[in-house]
Amino acid sequence: FRVPAGEVYQAVESPRGEFGVYVVSDGGPKPWRVKFRAPSFAALQATATTTQGCLIADLIAIAGSLDPVMGDADR
Repeated sequence: FRVPAGEVYQAVESPRGEFGVYVVSDGGPKPWRVKFRAPSFAALQATATTTQGCLIADLIAIAGSLDPVMGDADR
């Protein structure tokens, strides 16, 4: 089969947040680029913003509320 030429980003709501897939194709049998954006990756990016001005004891509660899955974030 052939992948249609062009690019597309599709987001799906998952239990941990937004899961996204980005595909770029030149019309050949395989896409030129496929990129997955995991919801835990966005949660890790929010860590720096949520921890500014907090105490060290608060870090456990912040990490628990963001609920990152490291195997999901390193895709």
